[in-house]
Amino acid sequence: MLRDFQQELENGVFQAWDEGAINVMMVGPTGSGKTVTLGDIIMKVDQPTCAIAHRQELVTQLALALNREKVPHGIIAPKATVQEIIAVEMETHEYSCFNPRAACRVAGVDTLIKRDASDRWFQQVLLGIIDEGHHVLRNNKWGRAFGFLSNARGLFTTAHAFRADGAGLGRNAETADGLVDRLVVGPCGRNLINRGFLTDYRLVCPPSHINLERVKLSTTGDFNHKDLARAVHEDGAIVGDVVREYLRLAGGKRGISFAVDLASAAELADAYNKAGVPAAVITGETHVKVRSNLMKKFRNGQLLQLVSVDVLGEGVDVPAVEVISMARPTASFQLYAQQFGRALRLMLEGLTLPSGHAVADVWHLLTDEQRLYYISISKKPKAIIIDHVGNWARFFPDHGFVDSPQAYILNRRERKTRQKEFDPDFIPQRSCLFCFLTYESVEPVCPHCGQAHIPQGRSKPAQVDGDLFELAPEILAAMRGERDKLDQATGISWNKNDVVANSIAKANRDRQAAQVGLRNAMALWAGWQKHLGRTDAEGYRRFFYKFGVDAMTAQALSTVDASNLESRIRGELHQHNIVGMAV
Repeated sequence: MLRDFQQELENGVFQAWDEGAINVMMVGPTGSGKTVTLGDIIMKVDQPTCAIAHRQELVTQLALALNREKVPHGIIAPKATVQEIIAVEMETHEYSCFNPRAACRVAGVDTLIKRDASDRWFQQVLLGIIDEGHHVLRNNKWGRAFGFLSNARGLFTTAHAFRADGAGLGRNAETADGLVDRLVVGPCGRNLINRGFLTDYRLVCPPSHINLERVKLSTTGDFNHKDLARAVHEDGAIVGDVVREYLRLAGGKRGISFAVDLASAAELADAYNKAGVPAAVITGETHVKVRSNLMKKFRNGQLLQLVSVDVLGEGVDVPAVEVISMARPTASFQLYAQQFGRALRLMLEGLTLPSGHAVADVWHLLTDEQRLYYISISKKPKAIIIDHVGNWARFFPDHGFVDSPQAYILNRRERKTRQKEFDPDFIPQRSCLFCFLTYESVEPVCPHCGQAHIPQGRSKPAQVDGDLFELAPEILAAMRGERDKLDQATGISWNKNDVVANSIAKANRDRQAAQVGLRNAMALWAGWQKHLGRTDAEGYRRFFYKFGVDAMTAQALSTVDASNLESRIRGELHQHNIVGMAV
């Protein structure tokens, strides 16, 4: 049975098809059960289907996912590979739904593009599915492979509907580069965390010493791999940092460490093993049976660390992951979010209801409060994300956290979409220099360890995040001076004629009136913040991040700017039912 949000997502897909869309992109965060929804859609469509995956290991994962949902499926791959996947299905689920004549077949993209496009089977396929559908562009291999399915409507699944290179996923030839006609977007990760369908997390961010200044971006939008590997290897401390922080924060927990290349992965796995942490390297070249054996050992705790090179980031369900260690910088939010999301799936093993029934079996029937309670007493009340390479800081200004709501468009991105433009409640975060945990920049001290934030500089408002109590005295003096000028009576030189004098006087009165209205609105805002239990300092910071100007500078704005700011403040207050005139 689908969960309510999965059913809404499925309904959205069918509605889009009914309304004339041919290719639909289904968007849901990592761990939201897109494959479960996909399996249900395949069963309901009940037509010849081709599900295309990215790489050979993802073909295995997609076959396993369909097998878990008991969807009969064929596998288009070399005979030896097919036999290995069937063996993995039997080992994992104790059954296999493999059927070479099944209406649904799984194939790797590289396998399909090598086949004869005139093959009659291609014309029989009426539903084409592409896992990790953000890869699809008209003119790349995924687009060409999908083009073989000339009679099929499409369903592309992804965690986030954008690409690092800014290419548009839509079909419009002038403004986009892909094949998608309609987006169907499910709830964001934070919504699912708050409802108890994903695990919450701690984000720990030790200082990164990797110098990325000489690392160029590739045509994919991510860092050039050769440049990136060199930069990571030049940082001789990162391996020790990764192992040390894992032992300090998550010793004994099962984790995935993402490395930049095979050499760094081998070095990291060796360091883990020497520290008494059983670890193994897993890559895209790891044999199917070897991979299955590693995953089995990982699930039962014989291995505590899988050190990954370009795998386990997408298309894999590993509920046993409790901690993620990021040792690979990336410029792709999609990749970052997928790696991050590996640890957000629930761990409900061993939890039972008073009746004796397994909690996991009735999870969808519980209330949000009940689910959150059981998560709190589970083996993984919170995942731990240790970001050693500054990925969170790289993406936060544009996307917020990985579980924040995102703005998706099908056209090319001419410019980055700032998170604040999409999320009006966006508050920047900072990483504590003492415990490395993240928290809202409006907080004067770290709520985790109690250490006060030490600003990097005190000469500019932008460097102190709008906190007037941290501004240098000369800056405050300059701001006060501007406000004092505004509040003074109109000073008109004796040699101005009456028309000019009256015009100047009126402009000044208008500005003063606008400032009176603004200051009343600001006072009401401040009173609301105090009512919420916030200090003056925190209120000032929140004002700065909400409206883009510190409170003192606001009181020196022009007539038009002051009026506009007042309208924005009162609009925000009205949304929270805060009305009245401050005194």
